[in-house]
Amino acid sequence: MFTGLIQDVGTVAGVDRTEDGARLSFESRLAPELSDGASVAIDGACLTVVETGEERFSVEAMNQTLGMTSLGDLSTGDRVNLEPALSAGDRLGGHLVQGHVDGVGVVSGVGDDGFSRRLEVKLPEGAGRYVIPQGSITLRGVSLTVTGVEEDTVAVALIPETLERTSLGELVEGDRVNVELDVIARYVEKMLSPYGAAPEPGN
Repeated sequence: MFTGLIQDVGTVAGVDRTEDGARLSFESRLAPELSDGASVAIDGACLTVVETGEERFSVEAMNQTLGMTSLGDLSTGDRVNLEPALSAGDRLGGHLVQGHVDGVGVVSGVGDDGFSRRLEVKLPEGAGRYVIPQGSITLRGVSLTVTGVEEDTVAVALIPETLERTSLGELVEGDRVNVELDVIARYVEKMLSPYGAAPEPGN
C-alpha cells in the first residue's frame, strides 16, 4: 500500500530485456533503505526489489506488467517517481494507492495556470466514470486532486511543490502516464452492481 507522495525521483540505470520480461535498475537515494523482497512503486507500478546496493536497486517486471504500464517505455537515463511501501504507523498524507495500474493515459494538454501548471490526460477508455471533480487520482504514482473531468479526459493542477518533487513537470503532450483510479469508486460500483442502474426520477 502507498500514499502517492513521492519520496525520490530516481534515474533508470539499466534495462535488461529478455523474452520473459525485463530487469530494471535504478539509481536512487532510497536504495540503502530498501531490502530484497521489499515493495516499491515505480511511476505508480508496485514491483518487488530483487537486488539492492548503496546507490541503486533492481526489480524484475514480467511481460504483462511491461505491456499494461509505461514501464515498457523506459530507457537508461529516464527519470521515475519512487515511493517505498507504507510501514505501520506512517501518515497517510495522500490517498490510498495500491500500486496496481489500471491503464496508461496520454497527456493531451499542458499549460500554466497562475503559479500552478494545468495538466490534462486522456484516460483509458471507460475510466472517466470512476473520476469526480475534487476526487483523487494517481498519475505516474503521484496522488493528485481532480480539478476537472469530461468524459475520459481528466485535469489536475500541479503546484510548485509537486513540480519540484516529481517528474510530472517534465511531461509534454503525447507522453504516456500510468493511471490508477480511486479504488473506493471501484468497490462502490461492485457493491451496487447487483441492484442495476438507478431508476429515473419519477419512476
